[in-house]
Amino acid sequence: MSNIIDIYHGSVNKIEHPVFGAGKSYNDYGRGFYCTEHVELAKEWACSADSDGYANHYQLDITGLSVLNLNGPGYNILNWLAILLENRKFNVAEGLPQRARAYILENFNVDYKKYDIIIGYRANDSYFSYAGDFVNGTLSLADLSEAMRLGKLGEQVVLKSKKAFEALTFVEAIKAPRQEYFAKYKYRDEEARGKYRQIAAKPLAENQTYVIDIIRNNWKNGQSI
Repeated sequence: MSNIIDIYHGSVNKIEHPVFGAGKSYNDYGRGFYCTEHVELAKEWACSADSDGYANHYQLDITGLSVLNLNGPGYNILNWLAILLENRKFNVAEGLPQRARAYILENFNVDYKKYDIIIGYRANDSYFSYAGDFVNGTLSLADLSEAMRLGKLGEQVVLKSKKAFEALTFVEAIKAPRQEYFAKYKYRDEEARGKYRQIAAKPLAENQTYVIDIIRNNWKNGQSI
């Protein structure tokens, strides 16, 4: 099996030499270079502001790199949520939401900063709101898991360390015309939002697990979820 994977970064610019340490600190997994293994998805991201862009294509040699796969064995959606709570800007109300945030951070956080590469869900603005609904106690754990799969956003591959950046080789910048890919981006987002409204409209169910149940039952990292 090859240790070289093809990844793509959607942008309005050609990026031949990504800069280690650049980027926003409040992205999903903190500061890093965010990519996908799907070129079509990268083209959509590139045109998300209704402008032409590029799917910057790279090859990444993961030999010797430490990889945290949050969708792999041993991890669950609460691990992903804890990292999101640490990095993204959350407006958390007093009461249960504040308590839920503190509990998830204390019991499900992962030492993700020591890894070279992180693989996990991508939380754009609409998907980020789903996490907020769960912390606020209005969305069940099962529904959160289902919502994160809506719109087929897939996984993102995030380069976190200088070592990971040094293992990256630029291949080409593939044009992404906004006339085609902005419409695809909007359709994917609107479809996901519509399906989520159906999920969110369901009444609270006694047989579902909500964040208050996780706190009451003293759930800890590592147990089956």
